[in-house]
Amino acid sequence: MTTFDERERAFEANFALEQALEFKAIARRDRKVGEWAGKLMGLEGQALSDYADSIVREDLKEPGDEDVFRKLHNDLTASGVQVTDSAIRTEMDRQLAQAREDIKTQG
Repeated sequence: MTTFDERERAFEANFALEQALEFKAIARRDRKVGEWAGKLMGLEGQALSDYADSIVREDLKEPGDEDVFRKLHNDLTASGVQVTDSAIRTEMDRQLAQAREDIKTQG
């Protein structure tokens, strides 16, 4: 095996690891933002946990964050919670940054 082949395999392994960590961070973000929105809607206990799970599942439907944003926006609006689109996106960004940091520090 040549040095080039070894470097290519190392690069591919690193890329796969980074993708797995990002997937984990996004799932953690989805759970946390689901808990945030659920609390705004007055959910508690198992209902709050179930709602957070629904946000995680929603993100698996299509690539990107728009599916999660739409669900949060629609659910909050339907519950009578007044929150701006900007506030939702800001919370999604904040939770993603925190999830990435948590994963980085946990090893």
